[in-house]
This record gives sequence, structure tokens and C-alpha cells, in this order.
Amino acid sequence: MKDYQSGEKHRDEILLTVRDLKMHFPVMKGTFLKRKVNAVKAVDGLTFFIRKGETLGLVGESGCGKSTTGRAILQLYRPTAGEVIFQGKNLCTMKCEELRRMRREMQIIFQDPFASLNPRMSVGSILAEPMKIHGVADARARQEKVAALLQEVGLSPRFASRFPHEASGGQRQRVGIARALSVEPDFVVCDEPLSALDVSIQAQIINLLKDLQEKRHLTYLFISHDLSAVRHVSDRVAVMYLGKVLELADKNSIYVNPLHPYTRALLSAVPIPDPVLEAKRERIVLSGDVPSPLNPPQGCRFSTRCPEVLPICREAEPEFRDVGDLHFVSCHRT
Repeated sequence: MKDYQSGEKHRDEILLTVRDLKMHFPVMKGTFLKRKVNAVKAVDGLTFFIRKGETLGLVGESGCGKSTTGRAILQLYRPTAGEVIFQGKNLCTMKCEELRRMRREMQIIFQDPFASLNPRMSVGSILAEPMKIHGVADARARQEKVAALLQEVGLSPRFASRFPHEASGGQRQRVGIARALSVEPDFVVCDEPLSALDVSIQAQIINLLKDLQEKRHLTYLFISHDLSAVRHVSDRVAVMYLGKVLELADKNSIYVNPLHPYTRALLSAVPIPDPVLEAKRERIVLSGDVPSPLNPPQGCRFSTRCPEVLPICREAEPEFRDVGDLHFVSCHRT
């Protein structure tokens, strides 16, 4: 078992570093002799780090490359270029067997809790399978651990005999969380774990994730389009648009003093529970549609929709730089 009591002293230690990560999906043409004619630039040069024990929230519109980023970090998609340094090792250069052993340290909670669970397997078998693959304990000890995992995520041990179709959406997501924790990972990618759930259940899952992080000293990459949930869960927030991170900072800096026009537009769409303030606030409505990742615009990716665009924005890509206190932004105006 891991020593969960010693995690706080490593709080400032960097667990994961991503450098110039790219994930391009080739577009092929031809019936018999296929050739590459273009590429979908789903992720196009991301650089960031995640400290041990913290949560980095990754937000943006649907289709901007958030989920692809999470899967490329875990090597579920082999990146086109770049580095993913995890625990001092570059995952992108690892061979299959070495990468398989490393997978015990990094897991994922999928967006759809029904599609990600095998309908032919009982919940107990679903939770025991990762432990069996990675050689965690014997058969009897695995059964005991399955019962303990179910209790830890708020389910009865008797739930082990059920099948996924017999559970509600929230219960299935709890099973998905328990499966991710079954091999005691250090790093978990939460790939939009709330989007398929009712609002009342979302709050329960958020609190569960936070409690598990505190207890086990987990490190999260929390992917979501729900800015309110990200603010509640995350320590730092990265704002992504069309395969690029446009702004990255501490959550208070992002929400109180957003520097990028796209970040300000996203935050202006978040409802305020006070009806008086909600009626007074100014919404930033972006014109046009998100460009295709097949042919992203020259210069700044946001230049075609930005209300503050300059001529240089359409010509040169702005540098992703630190403007102070680890507040990174990619904008010619800052």
C-alpha cells in the first residue's frame, strides 16, 4: 500500500510536464493507394506542468482538443510530436511493455460511465480486472479490496454482484472512479466526468473527487466545459481553444483577472445566481464559428472571432509567456 500520509510535503514537486505536445490525425484520400492529404490538428503545441497533489482544470468549447490532450498524455493516442515527462520519464519514447507497467501510476475516468463499463461483467469483476492485470494482491485480497473500494466511493459492497445496466448514471460513474483507483495511481485524468450526470449528482461526484484527492493525495487533470465546476475543483486553470492553450494561471487569477479576450468571453457566459447582478452584467457574444482544425487560421488561433483583434494577430502567432506570478497568456495585447 502507498503511504498516503506523506503527500503534503511533496506539494511543490512537479509530477507531469508536457512540452510542445501535438496530436495530428491524418486525413487520407484514395480507394486503394491511400495517401495523406491533410491532418486534423486536434492538439497543436501544448506546454504546461502539473504539480503533485494539485488539480489542473482544462476548459474550452466542445471540439477544442481537451479530451484528445488527456488521452495523448496517457498515451492512449500516441502523440505526433512533443514530450510527456511523468515521474521523470518520457512516456512518448517508452516501448509497449514499459508503458504497460507505467499505466498503474496513471488512470482515467471516462466521460460516459455506461459506454466505458463492460456490460457483460459484474461490477466486482470490473474493479478486480485492473488489479489482476497489474498483479495487485491474490484473488481473495482482490475481493476484499473491491468491497473496500465500493465503500470508499459511497456504494454498498453488495453492489459488486450487480451489472452496469442495473445501476444509475451516478452509480456507474462511482464505479468508474473506483476502477481508476483500484491500482492506486498517482495521476488521474478526469475526462468530463460530470457531463453525463444530472446537476444534483454532479455536486456529489465533485465532492467525492475532492475527498479522494485529499485522502490519497491524487493529482488530477480535470477536463470540463463547465467553468463553475472547474473553479470549485481546480487549483490552476488552462483555457484551450482550437488545439492551443491561450491562458493558464491560478484559478483566482483566471476568474478575477482574465487577460485573454477568449477567457473573458467564456467567463461572461457563466450565469450568476444573483438575479440583480445577472441583469446588469455584460455578455461578450463572439461572432462567427470556430475554424476547422483541418485549416486553422494564420497567426493567433482566436483572431477570426476576437473582438479586440489587431493586424498583427492575423500574421504572427503570439508567444505563450509568463506575464507574472506564473500567469501565462498567448496574446499580442498583453
